[in-house]
Amino acid sequence: DLYPLSKTETSNDKKHTIVVAPTGAGKTDFLMKRCTGRIFYTLPFQASINAMWERIRDDLKQTNPNFDIRLQHATSRIVVKNNKDEQLLQGLVGSSVKVVTPHQMAGIIFGTPGFESVMMDLKGCDVILDEIHTYSDYSRAMVIEIVKSLLKLDCRIHIGTATMPQILYDELLKILRGKKNVYEVKLDSEVLNTFNRHIIFKHDSFEETIPIIKKAIDEKDKILVIFNTVKKAQRAFKEFEKKFPNIEKMLIHSRYRRGDRVILESKLKKEFNGDGSREFGEGLKPCLVVSTQVVEVSLDISFDRMITECAPIDSLIQRFGSINRKRSHATIGKYKPVHVIKPSGNVLPYKMDVLEKSFGQLPDNGQLLEEITLQEKINNVFPNNDTKEIDIHIIDNGERFKLKELTNNKKSVLVEALDIESVSCILESDKDEYLTANWEERIQLEIPINFNTIARYIKQYEQLEVGSYPFVIPCDINNYQKYGLELTEPDNFL
Repeated sequence: DLYPLSKTETSNDKKHTIVVAPTGAGKTDFLMKRCTGRIFYTLPFQASINAMWERIRDDLKQTNPNFDIRLQHATSRIVVKNNKDEQLLQGLVGSSVKVVTPHQMAGIIFGTPGFESVMMDLKGCDVILDEIHTYSDYSRAMVIEIVKSLLKLDCRIHIGTATMPQILYDELLKILRGKKNVYEVKLDSEVLNTFNRHIIFKHDSFEETIPIIKKAIDEKDKILVIFNTVKKAQRAFKEFEKKFPNIEKMLIHSRYRRGDRVILESKLKKEFNGDGSREFGEGLKPCLVVSTQVVEVSLDISFDRMITECAPIDSLIQRFGSINRKRSHATIGKYKPVHVIKPSGNVLPYKMDVLEKSFGQLPDNGQLLEEITLQEKINNVFPNNDTKEIDIHIIDNGERFKLKELTNNKKSVLVEALDIESVSCILESDKDEYLTANWEERIQLEIPINFNTIARYIKQYEQLEVGSYPFVIPCDINNYQKYGLELTEPDNFL
């Protein structure tokens, strides 16, 4: 009863699936049960897919220890570092289940090196696209084109989301050739009401929430504070060190060495995560975690209170999923607070009009955010499907491939089209080690950063001619260990 999708029939003659259900309803298990062959499981963020790989591996290997469950992204070999066999297999064709980001599949539409082997690997497989709503602009356009290509490879496509604008839902349904081919699953209103978990408070500024945080600490709450940029998160964490010196704290964002990021994700889940025991008054221990949206999707953490900058409504709903996440008979009907800061000033990487609409859709003064109202709120904010034109980069125009003989597109096409984290940096203190390290050790030392973040400053930094040609950033190692990499930059980027 706690996970309503577990009681929903998965067998259906329709080839594809679209599931819309709240966090904690059992989407992952339902989508997995819909699969009949080899599986590609995609999620948008590295932290999410690390956690999902561990979950799938632990669950399925209880059934069959010979299942080959692989993780594939830039840091995957670090995550599986204790198993040499798994390391060697990561990038090869095959496996029972592969957990990836869509960027690992994007070669099939952009024609980047190795795209032919990716197509061979995908052909005829089940592909799960989870949390598909989190993509915007170029990334959303990319995912839509990937779906079109997967159909040509005879894949069975299973889409899961907690929040999706109706116009995107309709477009995906059309691409998958309509209701006769798609098993559509949604929860009814009565069930959705049992997923009401959050009461909302709006605030004009972050400063208004400081007394609230202090009181929450006194009440031994686990508090999650989310900012839209790394720089703001770092600045707030330094303030918290002064204001709340005696409480356990943690800062997590994307600007750590890849090896350190994996350690932080594990620490977040194992040491700071709420386990639900506070409902029974056991082991109450307050903590304060400051983060960016790296914790937004499918990371199984549960806190008692959130302070967050305003974000687009679909992203906010995902963030809220980290509060009061643990579902039990004791927690149903219990509500926990979320505090949202009004957008003002420079709101990049988002657009002010989207943030203002999103903020306007939220209730206030401790009113309940009702699950049955979320779809309408999302549609009000996103009446149009906001994608960017990427046709110029796509190798398949719908009728034939456009690649010249014996050539492929450079990786830069993918990087430029998607504006993804396209540059590696290393700490100056790691330079000598990087120069002499092997490729695997170098990956652990690298810090991925969007090129636009440092573009105007690159002349200040040395760039190495080995490995991934990283920029060398001066940084006090003690400061780095506390706050991650700090750059002198406009407060504009993730």
